[in-house]
Amino acid sequence: MKRLTAVLAGAATAMLCAATVLVAGPPAVAATLTEVTNFGANPGNLRMHLYVPDNVQSSPAIVLAMHGCGGSGPGFFSGSEFRSLADQYGFVVIYPSASKKGNCFDSWSAASQVRNGGSDPVSLMSMITNARQRTNGDANRIYVTGSSAGGMETNIMLGNYPDVFKAGAAFMGVPFACFPNEADYIPSPGASNCASGRISKTPQQWGDLVRAAYPGFSGTRPRVQLWHGTTDNLVYYATHQQAIDQWTNVFGLSQTPTSTDTPQQNWNRRRYADASGTVRVEAYSIQGAGHSLPSSGMAAAAIQFFGLTGTPSPSPSPSPSPSPSPSPSPSPSPSPSPSPSPSPSAGTGCRVTYVPNTWNNGFTADVTLTNTGATPVNGWAVTWTWAGNQQVTGAWNAAITQSGSQVTARNLSYNASIAPQGKASFGFQATYSGTNATPVSFALNGGACVTG
Repeated sequence: MKRLTAVLAGAATAMLCAATVLVAGPPAVAATLTEVTNFGANPGNLRMHLYVPDNVQSSPAIVLAMHGCGGSGPGFFSGSEFRSLADQYGFVVIYPSASKKGNCFDSWSAASQVRNGGSDPVSLMSMITNARQRTNGDANRIYVTGSSAGGMETNIMLGNYPDVFKAGAAFMGVPFACFPNEADYIPSPGASNCASGRISKTPQQWGDLVRAAYPGFSGTRPRVQLWHGTTDNLVYYATHQQAIDQWTNVFGLSQTPTSTDTPQQNWNRRRYADASGTVRVEAYSIQGAGHSLPSSGMAAAAIQFFGLTGTPSPSPSPSPSPSPSPSPSPSPSPSPSPSPSPSPSAGTGCRVTYVPNTWNNGFTADVTLTNTGATPVNGWAVTWTWAGNQQVTGAWNAAITQSGSQVTARNLSYNASIAPQGKASFGFQATYSGTNATPVSFALNGGACVTG
């Protein structure tokens, strides 16, 4: 379902080329995205990439982070904030790559909707087992998250393996077993009965689908966090309430929230707690957002929901590697205010590398800004001009504004400073028609940059 994704696919080809292939052997090198082969049973024909940060804990938590349709594990690694949060808190991240229907995770087949039924969920469980063995991972701290098709698969994994996961966060997903078959997994907006919210079930019926995945399970189920944009025209917002109905029923909770608030502008949050006060289901409605989640700060909110924002314990003998990328604050911010950019200074050198990933009428791009000058950059604004009708619809690691064909990307609070020879990376999603030409030039704080 190629267009059920878009925002976080990132530069898949470039990242795949950069990744190292690892066969059975010693643990992955810290701070390097590493491909793991021969990781176990793989009926879904998936690929596995593993990220172990420099400050990995001695028995780290493991987060399974899944891309949307058309994307890849390396693309989600480079295009989302889970990597920088792993650097900050010392947990391990698995980035799988899907292979079906334009690189979508299977949430539609009968095999995918039952414990140990086969297909992608079994492959994903093999990755988790492998990662635990390689990193001495904590079996009591395993989590799952994903965007679009990855969000759909998040609900699948929570339903199939409630004894494995502690919590999950699904961005722009649909309820567990919402797709009745592969024929309903259709890429066009409004064409899929499931993705359009046209499948009508009571909370009990939705909950029964989850309970049928692992009949007889009586243990504590993983806590669930759900995210959706109110103007999503691909996976309709109606599916958000259906997922809330499903999971609250699974937990035996009322469909009336125990609390509501707005933790950030345009983030409307509903919480559903049990009799002890523990929040079992947390649902975010992002006002005005389309099919573009997670945006800045949302990964941090998911990690906080998981309970992974404590101080990490360093591993006994961490491997040396380059300093990790700056990490966002654990307090999420949906639209972080950019720090003021300094006036352009003569002699400041810069290089911009622009890597697009294009599909019909849409694309993402990863942009890397290198400070080639001799003095630090304290606050940056990168500008360029489109040659066509491209229109930015979402961004990560930068605040992006557009006026006509003129685009400006400004730093956020956590990545304002770039040391000499240092780098800052950001990315965005956009639409276009006709030709998606790469900008011919970029400028940093008003001064021209070298490209490439």
